[in-house]
Amino acid sequence: GVGLCSYLLIGFWFDRVDEKGQAMNADAGRKAFIANRVGDLAMILAMALLFWTFGSLDFNTVFSSAAELFEEGHVVEFGLFSASLGGVLTAVTALFLMGAAGKSAQIPLYVWLPDAMAGPTPVSALIHAATMVTSGIYLIVRSNVLFEIARESGVLVLGIVSSPDLVAYIGSATALVAGLIAFTQFDIKKV
Repeated sequence: GVGLCSYLLIGFWFDRVDEKGQAMNADAGRKAFIANRVGDLAMILAMALLFWTFGSLDFNTVFSSAAELFEEGHVVEFGLFSASLGGVLTAVTALFLMGAAGKSAQIPLYVWLPDAMAGPTPVSALIHAATMVTSGIYLIVRSNVLFEIARESGVLVLGIVSSPDLVAYIGSATALVAGLIAFTQFDIKKV
């Protein structure tokens, strides 16, 4: 719902064109909508994995079950496939990060935010900063139990990095890239 509201806010003045004659707000709205849908797909996949594994989406139930099953060395069955609980939780936490990245404009889904400043400032601040970014941060912090179990399992995302470390790297890289992009902006809202 928030992604739809963001799309509608950004694309409200869809008929405005830039100096090249392109519909800048309409294009920015579509870009935001697509980036948010990528994040939403990741969230849906993470939720499906959690429900398949634990039979619930309630945080307290999932956390207590995850701790118990991890200690037992539980293996999750997916039809013909199976995976360790650590592997499933690493996938879930990486997908949570991708979902949060879509809403809060983190790398690699940051491309929509600089163009999204077409709407009125108070509404943009309310939807983009207060709602979308905060919800992603809350999700990552609230699911810290899953991130710690994923770290303890030793399973790596793409065989490279643990999902908690990936959160730190993505956040740091996003802050660096956003700071560098701000040097080239003339519009204070885009900064």
